[in-house]
Amino acid sequence: MNPNDSAGSPPATVQLHHSDLDAAVRDGLVSEVQAQQLWSRWSAVVRQPVPGPDFGFTNTLYYLGGMVAIGAMTLFMSLGWEAFGSWGLMVISAAYLLACLKVADHLVLRALSVPAGILATLAVCLVPLIVWCLQNAMGLWPPGDSQEYSAYHARINWRWLTLEFATLMAGVAMLWRYRLPFMVMPVAVTIWYISMDLANALMQNQRFDWEFTRDVSLLFGVATCGLAIWVDLRCRRAQEPMWRQDYAFWLYLFGAIMFWCGLSLRESSAEWAKLVYALINVALVLFGAAIVRRVFTVLGALGVAGYLGYLSYQVFKDSLLFPFALTALGLGVVALGIWWQRHEGRINARLSAWVPDSWRSLVLPGEHDRHG
Repeated sequence: MNPNDSAGSPPATVQLHHSDLDAAVRDGLVSEVQAQQLWSRWSAVVRQPVPGPDFGFTNTLYYLGGMVAIGAMTLFMSLGWEAFGSWGLMVISAAYLLACLKVADHLVLRALSVPAGILATLAVCLVPLIVWCLQNAMGLWPPGDSQEYSAYHARINWRWLTLEFATLMAGVAMLWRYRLPFMVMPVAVTIWYISMDLANALMQNQRFDWEFTRDVSLLFGVATCGLAIWVDLRCRRAQEPMWRQDYAFWLYLFGAIMFWCGLSLRESSAEWAKLVYALINVALVLFGAAIVRRVFTVLGALGVAGYLGYLSYQVFKDSLLFPFALTALGLGVVALGIWWQRHEGRINARLSAWVPDSWRSLVLPGEHDRHG
């Protein structure tokens, strides 16, 4: 309350919950549609998360330099294996890790969050190399394939699981320590690696089964997207500015890719199965549009385009009317988009009434001005 206000004046600020609007609807003060529109408007102002970093020239240099450094210290560091040995390479990697964290701490104090996140991410990416060196130096590396660390990013093998679980734990711990969104990237990549190597571990007594690996990837994709939604919801409801950042972006990205690739690689000669695949991709487009996550929209559009290409070249290859019907369908979708844009506020207000309260922050307008 403003201390300059008189005793009889209403407070300058009040705290409202969605239940207060529901009570106003029951009392006939506002309609249900008006209540949803008011909640959407207030949410856009009060609950909008901190935007993610833009990709201007400075940040582009940051990310380019960071990715070069990450590649040098993860993909090519093992070239020094013969010169330094296991213990020597481990000491060098650990020294780089500590140096990265020290510089990241300094950059955080100077409010340079983007380069700080890149340095901290590089530290996380060094964890599997350190674990691999330690296992080799102590004779704990399982005998068999993948004796060189350079194969870690190129070959699927169950022996990498120890490296991946260590990286996952280190990534979560460092993310909690620094709270920088780019640090989620190695965590998401590691989950992707685990999906492939875990499938390889489960097939040790059998020959390589591509279909099984594909299905494991699909399940991991669904689980990762579920984790991304949970993280997204918590970030949008967080009160501290450090937690109201886009930590879900990389989880959405790799989760959607794992799911969509696993789905798209499933083969079926049945027409109904292909139609179901197309409908799932349409749902991905709508879902991506609803929560403003472009990765779902792009992948869903690719799936729909693939299905339409199949219809064009296989089912209706001799039909003269199919191209005209497809053109009309495309123009109809464009017209639908124009109509949707004009009435988006009213549509979102009506749709949000069907969405559980815990999910409404994902679909309310004005909350997605981020780089995801």
